[in-house]
Amino acid sequence: MLNFKIIYKIIGTLLFIEAAMMAWCMGIALYMGEDDSMAFIISVITTILGGILFKYMGHNSENSLGRREAYMLVTLTWLIFSLFGSFPFMISGYINDFTNAYFETISGFTTTGCSILDDVERLPHGLLFWRTMTQWIGGLGIVFFTIAVIPSLVGGNLKVFSAEATGPIRTKMHPRLSTTAKWIWSIYSVLTVACGLCYYVAGMGVFDSMNYAMTTTATGGFATHNASTGYFHNPYIDYTAITFMFLSGTSFTLLYATLFKGKIKQFFKNSEFRFYISVVAVATLAITLILIHDNGYQWADAIRVSLFQVTSFITTTGILNDDPAKWHHITWVILSICMFLGACSGSTSGGFKSIRAVMVINILRNELRRILHPRAVLPVRVNDNIIPYSSQVTLLAFLAAYALLCLFTYFSMIVTGVDSTNSITIAISCASNVGPTLGLEIGPTMSWNILPDLVKWLLSALMLMGRLEIFTVVVLFTPSFWKDN
Repeated sequence: MLNFKIIYKIIGTLLFIEAAMMAWCMGIALYMGEDDSMAFIISVITTILGGILFKYMGHNSENSLGRREAYMLVTLTWLIFSLFGSFPFMISGYINDFTNAYFETISGFTTTGCSILDDVERLPHGLLFWRTMTQWIGGLGIVFFTIAVIPSLVGGNLKVFSAEATGPIRTKMHPRLSTTAKWIWSIYSVLTVACGLCYYVAGMGVFDSMNYAMTTTATGGFATHNASTGYFHNPYIDYTAITFMFLSGTSFTLLYATLFKGKIKQFFKNSEFRFYISVVAVATLAITLILIHDNGYQWADAIRVSLFQVTSFITTTGILNDDPAKWHHITWVILSICMFLGACSGSTSGGFKSIRAVMVINILRNELRRILHPRAVLPVRVNDNIIPYSSQVTLLAFLAAYALLCLFTYFSMIVTGVDSTNSITIAISCASNVGPTLGLEIGPTMSWNILPDLVKWLLSALMLMGRLEIFTVVVLFTPSFWKDN
């Protein structure tokens, strides 16, 4: 049997942390004197009571997690956090439907960034900051954040890290996982502060710069204006966003080795980073030429908007400085490929991950060589490390599961009446935690409010599976998971 007591105990402590996050937003609401203050007060009290209840249910538990408990803990944490996180939206009345409130919240925590709000600018400051904060905490992982703050809380830290971290290769900076977590969160925090300062210098106000910095480094996409960063019409803001989106899509372990260990050569020798920067360069060049030829853009504007959108889509940030729905349809294909690929593992971005793409290319190359040389021993290497056969099988299984989930969502949405283009791009967008979709019925700058409720719940599940890389969630539904041995 699963040890639910330790799961309840940890979730109770996590809810206290969520209540503290809400209290921060409550302070903003009270300072601004807006009508969401009472909603946050009630939400904070409710979340604390929920935390007390879970702690009581988990009293006298052993401070040790097995692998199955770790997977259950991570999945339940994201679901319960999203449930309590939806209270400020519902109680305030700005989102009075539970389905929409939950969809908006889980979109935030998974850093997907798709929104059902038709007019973001009508939200008071406290709710705007709460939307952004959900993405910032979700960027590196809710439970991973807890490991950094309260390392003694979880007895099975490594198992939890494996269940929540992204990418097939999880490199630690330090033998102690809690120290690794602190280093990663330190880098993340430094990037956020630096991004906020750059936005402020570029011309944003204090509140906007804080929000956009958090959503940029989390590669989330929630904005405080309906037109996203396009609201500002400022090239300096655009290039600031490009820089920090790109850095946030880079492996934090690689950033640590470069910034704190001075291993600059390792930065450019890394095969995943080289693939990542190559895709950005090629996609940007292709879209730039198309915009100049078909849309009449000037060179400077074409380079800026194409680089912005390519970086936004490949890092799965999803913020916009233009409307790609007005571009040639071939650009949709290019951006969809970027949306699928994603940036580097060990970053805040979603998607398939560049490291997996590198592995697939190496596997294909080896298979072509094996046709000519059947007896040759051809190991798959990434950064001079040999990838074991078991990891190769897992990679192909992940690709198959990703494709099947997208196809299932695609057909389900078509049955409900959503057009074909929107259905496939929405499926990829949610599975990759990107946010914007490409189509005419629901374009990149439009809300998702017109989708049926059943589709919203399906997409909520897909966003969670995309953030936790599918298997962490799917394994809960296998019979072997529930067997005692």
